[in-house]
Amino acid sequence: MGRGGVRRIGTARGGALLRLFVTGAVTALAGLHPVAADAQEQPQPRILGGARTSVGDAPWVVALTDADGQQFCGGALVSPTKVITAAHCTVDERTGEDRDVANLRAVGGRADLNTEQGVVSEIAGVWRHPGYRDYSDGDDVAVLTLRTPMPQQPVPLVGADDQAAYQPGTRGRVYGWGRTSESGPASHTLNAVDVPIADNAECERAYSNFNGRAMYCAGVPEGGRDACAGDSGGPFIADGRLIGVVSFGTGCGRPHTPGVYTRLATYAAEVEGQL
Repeated sequence: MGRGGVRRIGTARGGALLRLFVTGAVTALAGLHPVAADAQEQPQPRILGGARTSVGDAPWVVALTDADGQQFCGGALVSPTKVITAAHCTVDERTGEDRDVANLRAVGGRADLNTEQGVVSEIAGVWRHPGYRDYSDGDDVAVLTLRTPMPQQPVPLVGADDQAAYQPGTRGRVYGWGRTSESGPASHTLNAVDVPIADNAECERAYSNFNGRAMYCAGVPEGGRDACAGDSGGPFIADGRLIGVVSFGTGCGRPHTPGVYTRLATYAAEVEGQL
């Protein structure tokens, strides 16, 4: 499953369930919606094994909510009016239809979603990668344009030619408000976890549809550290730059089952064209 939705578990197009919402499922890491009975066999999106962090440590982390304030995905501020997130976060996992832009909000500068700190902006426009069909196929990246500029510091974006950023063993940090266990509730506070990038061969063993051009994996062999449901679209930061976006995975923090992230260097030129 993808890792978006109401905290990174949900249902993606074609009946695939979001990875972050269900124990033993491959899901996108979006929100916390009910999951179908066959979720155990599907991949999903999630922050597991991490720790609470602050806006001061990650000023560019953005929560995506509906107009009622229900968080379903994350994102990263890359300019005062632009947020990078996962393409599957722009699709309603319950219906498979595009999310209504009028019902979307971006929240910056608010580590604790139970407070009213920070800035809330409506979304003026959505660019979703034209090749996107389903998070498990790749091209899982989108750019949101904000109506209200945010004062928080943006994060630099990885360059199109910088494949060295994805060397196996490189440690990155993932951020989100998703579940902290496969079956647990979403977190109202921002969490972060450090995970090393995995070798492509390990990703291929875990996911038959793994595409090294569009994706990379990260996690520890013993499990226990990962993104989870509700973390979809959240940033993967390495060496001070945004190099990935939480996309999907199977369960949360399972041994030999790393999380899958969008390889942003592949899309850097197209994304920069939207900035």
